[in-house]
Amino acid sequence: MSQPHKPLPGLSLGGQPVPVLGQGTWMMGERPEHYREELRALQTGLDLGLTLIDTAEMYGDGASERLVGEAIRGRRDEVFLVSKVLPGHASRQGTVRACHRSLGWLGTDHLDLYLLHWRGAVPLEETVAALEDLRASGDIRAWGVSNFGPDDLRDLDRVTGGGQPATNQVLYNLTRRGIEFDLLPQSQARGLPLMAYSPVEQGRLLRQPALQDVARRHGATPAQVALAWVLRQPGVIAIPKAAREAHVRENRAALAVQLSGEDLAQLDRAFPAPTGPVPLEML
Repeated sequence: MSQPHKPLPGLSLGGQPVPVLGQGTWMMGERPEHYREELRALQTGLDLGLTLIDTAEMYGDGASERLVGEAIRGRRDEVFLVSKVLPGHASRQGTVRACHRSLGWLGTDHLDLYLLHWRGAVPLEETVAALEDLRASGDIRAWGVSNFGPDDLRDLDRVTGGGQPATNQVLYNLTRRGIEFDLLPQSQARGLPLMAYSPVEQGRLLRQPALQDVARRHGATPAQVALAWVLRQPGVIAIPKAAREAHVRENRAALAVQLSGEDLAQLDRAFPAPTGPVPLEML
């Protein structure tokens, strides 16, 4: 039985309140020897208020969705559940089939948010029509996109019904700041929340001296500082993956880290902001 928890800071996605810190699941559910530990990590996250869980049909060919399905069993009403359709499946009928397959793996009758994983060869008009079909049928409550740059969003705006995605999920962290030149300010101006995946660059940035120095000043870990840095931005949600309970608790504690102007200036020197357009990066 989960214990009541204090609500996390949040914002609205598709008209539903969500915490600004969620749980990513890329590469989870794929190795049987880690399954129980990963399951406990997701359930611990729910106990701590990290009720946004992001997954995708691509992750382990459904293995991640099956893991998430077990983690949320009996707790579906607590969870804001996000999954994604592969661009190769994103035709009018293919999107619907993929969504229904994901619903089966997740053991639920609806997704709170369904994303186009990245833009592919299927015309956006066809994918948006399918997403609207799913919304009308109640299979999803809202839809959005992932890995869309400014030009992609402009193209989406031209599609009938395409002007109001609930979110755009993109790569954003201290080493991947390109979106700050155009995509982030444009999204903030139009009220489009961004969901930051790999907010600690899969751990690769954590040994950087400036990040470690700021962490020492706060009595925090470098990962907590990296998360706090992402979450300082209005309208941004972070979805770090944590496959162990201790890691989940570490992520949750990042919400208590308040970075000062001195901290941000030091991090800017170590990880400079873009001075011009940068092609959208993906992992």
